[in-house]
Amino acid sequence: MKITEIQVKDYEKVVRCVDEASGLHALIAVHNTTLGPALGGMRMLPYATEEEALTDVLRLSRGMSYKSAVAETGLGGGKSVIIGDPNEIKSEALFLTMGRFVNHLHGKYITAEDMNITVPDLEIVRRETKYVTGLSRAAGGSGNPSPYTAHGCLVGIQASAEEAFGSADLT
Repeated sequence: MKITEIQVKDYEKVVRCVDEASGLHALIAVHNTTLGPALGGMRMLPYATEEEALTDVLRLSRGMSYKSAVAETGLGGGKSVIIGDPNEIKSEALFLTMGRFVNHLHGKYITAEDMNITVPDLEIVRRETKYVTGLSRAAGGSGNPSPYTAHGCLVGIQASAEEAFGSADLT
C-alpha cells in the first residue's frame, strides 16, 4: 500500500492510496476540521482519470464542511473516492485496504456510505479502522442513511415551496 500526500490550497489534507495487491486506487480529501473531525461518505465510481476523481473529492469534501457547519454537527468536511467500476473491482481485500487507508489518518477523517458503497462494504472497512459510521443496526450502527437523506431532501423542498409559494404542499 503506497500512500502519498497531494498539496492542495485551502485543504488540510489530501492523500492518494494505490495498492496493486488489492486493486485499490483511492483519494481522501479533508477540507476543514475546525469544528471537529471530517465526516464524509466513501463513493466508488469508474472515473476516467485520477484528475476527475480529485476534482470530485475536493468539491464533495468542501461541500461536507459547509453542510456540517450549517447543521451544527460539531464535525468538519471530508470525502473519499475509490476509482473503479463497482461491478468489477469490489472485493474484501479492496475494502480491508481502504480501511487501513482511512486508519492512516488517525481519526482526522471518518468515512460513511455513499454512492456504490453498501453497509456490508463498510463493515469490512470497519475491520481495519474504527473511523467509520453507518454500520448495520446489528453492528450497533444506524444502517443505510438513504431514508434520512431522502427525508432531508423532502423537507428542504417543502421549505422552498413554502417560501416561494406560501405553502409546503407539493400536490
